[in-house]
Amino acid sequence: MKISQAVINEELNIFGSKFKESVQSSVPTLDRIMRFIVKRKGKQLRPMFVLLSAKLFAPVNESTYRAASLVELLHTATLVHDDVVDESMERRGFFSTYALWKAKASVLVGDYLLAKGLMLSLDNNDFRILQLLSHAVRLMSEGELLQLEKSRTLNLDEMIYFEIIRNKTASLLASSCAAGAFSTSGDEEITEKMRSFGEKAGIAFQIKDDLFDYGSDNIGKPTGNDIQEKKLTLPLIYTLNNTDTSTKRKLIYIIKNHNKDKGKVQEVIDCVVQSGGITYAYDKMIAYRDEALGILHEFPDSDIRKGLEELVRYTTDRKY
Repeated sequence: MKISQAVINEELNIFGSKFKESVQSSVPTLDRIMRFIVKRKGKQLRPMFVLLSAKLFAPVNESTYRAASLVELLHTATLVHDDVVDESMERRGFFSTYALWKAKASVLVGDYLLAKGLMLSLDNNDFRILQLLSHAVRLMSEGELLQLEKSRTLNLDEMIYFEIIRNKTASLLASSCAAGAFSTSGDEEITEKMRSFGEKAGIAFQIKDDLFDYGSDNIGKPTGNDIQEKKLTLPLIYTLNNTDTSTKRKLIYIIKNHNKDKGKVQEVIDCVVQSGGITYAYDKMIAYRDEALGILHEFPDSDIRKGLEELVRYTTDRKY
């Protein structure tokens, strides 16, 4: 991500200090947890999308930095809550907030981050940006609940899968790009174009995550985590809808009843690979990536556009 980081290096540094400020608390325990979270922030992909989407149209302004902070606050809140829901002890190779401070504190920390995001926007009258990102939070919640419902019944329909990931994963990236674009352009047509760009990039990002479960692209051993959690993924959906009835019945039985058995999970993985599920999902991912790049190329060529293109390609080429 050399180009992306180079063209917004100064803005990223400013964002980092502003984000740190935005999560400070006068409550000692809360402030300690916030410092822990800030130290272990990930690759900051979403704030980068906000800053680049803004700079594509005009210089980054205070509204842009607030939009990037709001995105990171919302994203971090969802991760903290996810770890409670999944009872996950790890996050990015470190102890999770849930592991260190347990469920009650973690839920309250997630709520605190959401409240901080709301106040940051409302105190500065960033109503349109708040509207764009609140819409994403609603869609994310709906996507998670829909996935939960379908994992119980294993109703494996490709249209439902795309509805889930469009809401659960792509909506936040879509709103990040839209909020960034609006912060500098104030133009609704440009904002909608960038929202669509972010959504397509977000769908490609999620399909890439699906592929990691099968150890594709020489990234090492398959994890099988999604199968163990009975999650609907595109390679699996394709396989179940394009195999004979007895194989389909056998795979569904394993997923429902033997999803913790490594040997059985490996059987499912092997079947998905042999059926062409990996190839099918990979081709879909590339198609969404190219649609995102097609929208981006409607705007004039520049280093900023190159940076955004590099970020999109990173979402599909990454090794973890």
